[in-house]
Amino acid sequence: MSRSERSARPAVHRFWEGTGATKTFTHPLDRGLLEQYVPRDSRILDYGCGYGRLTAQLVELGYRDVHGADPSRALIERGRQEHPELPLAHIDGLPLPFEAGSFDAALLFVILGVVTGDEDQEVLLSELARLVRPSGVLYLSDVPLQSDEHHVRRYEAASAADPNRPYGVFSTPDGGLFRHHRPEELRELLHAHGFEAVEERSTPTATLHQGETTRSVQVIARRVPAG
Repeated sequence: MSRSERSARPAVHRFWEGTGATKTFTHPLDRGLLEQYVPRDSRILDYGCGYGRLTAQLVELGYRDVHGADPSRALIERGRQEHPELPLAHIDGLPLPFEAGSFDAALLFVILGVVTGDEDQEVLLSELARLVRPSGVLYLSDVPLQSDEHHVRRYEAASAADPNRPYGVFSTPDGGLFRHHRPEELRELLHAHGFEAVEERSTPTATLHQGETTRSVQVIARRVPAG
């Protein structure tokens, strides 16, 4: 099977069709950061929208051309029940059914934290680079590697159990699989796919699925025009 065939239907970790689909997400949207770089009339893709939490927030803030997409059927079904007015699409493969350059901005909130494989991340960023117009914006928010003793022990135990996994990938007791990155890794990944970080902010805490709180990082990146 070729790489293109493998990436056409990326596997959804079973966690997101079961336990994960019942979670309440709390990773914060920085309204000031959003409004500084994304005008109200922008067409926005919320990829990995889950049950539409951020999609709904964008609409409440006055963004009217917002499209949510997620590979988890369970999360989209939940979102359609909670937000029947929102355009939330279950799309379980790539490429997405949108024309190249058809979005002014895209949100990627804690998606690289759950798309844990290097190749899957590469494929996803390539697709977002296709969809965001030149000089458009990618608003990325994710969890960097934590420095507290609990997380360091978790990373080291996971690496010892499977040395082939990237450092920072770990499992949770309820069956989740997650990845924390070095901030420079996120910037390098964006750069490799035609996005240049123009602003980065650290937020003090974000509550995760196990009731933990962590430092998080938010990056605004500009799509570099070709040539």
